[in-house]
Amino acid sequence: MREVCVIGGNRYFGKRLIARLTAAGDRVTVINRGSSPPPPGTIHLVADRNDENSLEKALGSRTFDVVVDQVCYTPRQAEIARRVFAGRTRRYVMTSTVEVYEYEDSAELVREDAVNPRTVPVDLELPWDDPEFLDTHYGEGKRQAEAVFAADPEFPYVTVRVAHVLGGDDDFTGRLDHYAERIRAGETIAVPATNHPATYIHVEEIADFLAWAAGEAFTGPVNAASHGVLTTGELCEALAEHLRGGRTAFQADFQADFRADFRADFRAVEIGEFSPFSFARSYGMDNARATRLGFAFGKAREWLPRAVAETLGKVN
Repeated sequence: MREVCVIGGNRYFGKRLIARLTAAGDRVTVINRGSSPPPPGTIHLVADRNDENSLEKALGSRTFDVVVDQVCYTPRQAEIARRVFAGRTRRYVMTSTVEVYEYEDSAELVREDAVNPRTVPVDLELPWDDPEFLDTHYGEGKRQAEAVFAADPEFPYVTVRVAHVLGGDDDFTGRLDHYAERIRAGETIAVPATNHPATYIHVEEIADFLAWAAGEAFTGPVNAASHGVLTTGELCEALAEHLRGGRTAFQADFQADFRADFRADFRAVEIGEFSPFSFARSYGMDNARATRLGFAFGKAREWLPRAVAETLGKVN
């Protein structure tokens, strides 16, 4: 029986990860602030991960085979975690994000070495405790958190750079709903003048990936994305399968992207006004490293209809 610690993990793919770990026979300890109960069958520790003393006190003398950190957003949180868990775990898996590549613009899918955490500068004095600052610096917070773990060559860390996640009836982000509401109402969908496709992963697949990564031996950054890219048009077309009444004025140069019975008006806008899942830069992720290491990804276009049906609550 492995001893696994999950920090956070009470919703979306975090709870699916915990379900997989417990089903595999692992003894799972969940750390959170106590605002919601952990999934059944787990050990619950209440602590504020931003408070080093609180975290140390809650852990006591516990040690773990693996720690999966679902809620590390800043270098300050990473500094605390690295100090507290040094010597307590043989493996530390941080859930990171595709947004670490937000400054890339590559015609090719981006590999992990495009952002080397060992070269990322860390600034602990930035206002990381300010929710508004953190929200607008999400990718930077994750980059610097990765850099903190990478700075200690003795710390056995992995950072899983997660593609945009779709699917599940508990998708709390509202991003697909944004498109669904506009298609229903016949409203314009705002995209950049040059709108790039992106890489995605299904909610069940990322839970599988994190459970797999917890049991492997590799270290360092790894991209987690299904095979293939999806365009805004493809997302809207999949939504249209479930929204027969949704029609808007159609912009001709998007005609090829849609079935004959669905039309959408895409309006090019300035940066900051884009709809979700529309991108002025190209930074889709290359999943070759994870594939070489042995994980078998699905194809985004194949699971997209299922993901949309789940999120809209129309699974047969």
